[in-house]
Amino acid sequence: MREYLQFYIDGKWVDPVEPKTANVINPATEEVSGRISVGSVADVNKAVAAARKAFTSWSETTREQRLEVLLAIQAEYERRKQDMGEAITEEMGAPLSLGLGFHTLLGSGHLQTAIEVLREFPFEEQRGTTLIRREPIGVCGLITPWNWPMNQTCVKIFPALATGNTMILKPPQLAPYSAQILAEVLHAAGVPAGVFNMIQGSGAVLGTALSTHEDVDMISFTGSEPVGVQITKDAALTVKRVGLELGGKSPYIVLDDASLATNVANATSAMMGNSGQTCSAGSRLLVPKARMDEAIAAARDAANAVTVGDPKGNVAMGPVVSKGQYNSIQDYIQKGLDEGAQLIAGGLGRPDGLEKGYYVKPTVFVTSNDTVIAREEIFGPVLAMIGYDDLDDAVAIANDSTFGLGGYVVGDSLDTANAVAKRMRTGAIWVNGGFDFHAPFGGYKRSGNGREWGEFGFDEYLEIKSIIGFKPA
Repeated sequence: MREYLQFYIDGKWVDPVEPKTANVINPATEEVSGRISVGSVADVNKAVAAARKAFTSWSETTREQRLEVLLAIQAEYERRKQDMGEAITEEMGAPLSLGLGFHTLLGSGHLQTAIEVLREFPFEEQRGTTLIRREPIGVCGLITPWNWPMNQTCVKIFPALATGNTMILKPPQLAPYSAQILAEVLHAAGVPAGVFNMIQGSGAVLGTALSTHEDVDMISFTGSEPVGVQITKDAALTVKRVGLELGGKSPYIVLDDASLATNVANATSAMMGNSGQTCSAGSRLLVPKARMDEAIAAARDAANAVTVGDPKGNVAMGPVVSKGQYNSIQDYIQKGLDEGAQLIAGGLGRPDGLEKGYYVKPTVFVTSNDTVIAREEIFGPVLAMIGYDDLDDAVAIANDSTFGLGGYVVGDSLDTANAVAKRMRTGAIWVNGGFDFHAPFGGYKRSGNGREWGEFGFDEYLEIKSIIGFKPA
């Protein structure tokens, strides 16, 4: 049983101003796995004051001084990776192989990327008689989700640190353990007091307090569209910068070629990873209508082959994060059935043999792009397969969405796949797989604004100053 009852403020572990706790539920067992303190506006005020005070000195540190801190964090992060992976499995149900693998790897990858970018980043540039300076924006409120806790947290913290900002982290209440361990990592690495602060608790309370606070200069939020809209409204009162990475309903276009069955199977399996709880997941699978029967067979076999069960065991998929999430996904599956979508795998209820835990069947529907299950973000292991007539039709379907976060194109012809990718209105597109920590990530349309990852993630946390008439020494 974990108990994390203190917050990290001004370089120390401190008790909350107003004692209040909340239980944390293990989604695999539906039992209480720990307890955290829940913060208040008074805690936010303390953390913001500490961050504001620390900004004066931290913003003036050199590139070399920040690199030294990041390298110290890197060494400590590597030492705690086992603890981190186990915490992620316990808090949000990711299979242990995924928790110890890609979940923690994403955190260390973003840290290494920040180190690489910082070494060469041009904070000053002389253009004629004008000096252009990129300066830290100030005190940043970082609000992160539960689905990829280290990815979404580290992609904010490390660029913010590297660019000279101070911050207050508000981790997800559903998955608070890994953030606690990360705070311990930063403390052990010697991050100066007040530069990094963390308060656990409710987004409605803490997120609102950060978004409206006069002394917070920026909010970086990853999460749902409605919350992102509310944060933007709240932040407008103080004209602070807001970076948003919101939802998605990403198209996955499978080209009409010899590899279709393999590509459909791979797309289906990928959708079920992390229990479908990925904002950029390829949740709309677009396949040629003329080969729909072949695609259905491949998708059905792939979905039925996904092993579901205890995340501490040898499984591909664990539970979803909470009872609320489970119920929401069940409601969407029922909507699909009510709309007349063709169910080819999965369906309502838990997989056979699992009587407890928030387990969902890997589910695949064949439907059209105008249905609820094809248009709304389900955030679970539910795939909507949609037929297209030709490539023009595929691109039109792909772009017919209020979202625009991720996209995928797979096929034997790289030239064709590249041409299709260029026509898709979405922020990040993967052509025949691939991965790049330096590639900018963010959304078009209602999927958000701004970009994270790599050097583009640094830009999120910098103001641009022109000094006109500056003469270099």
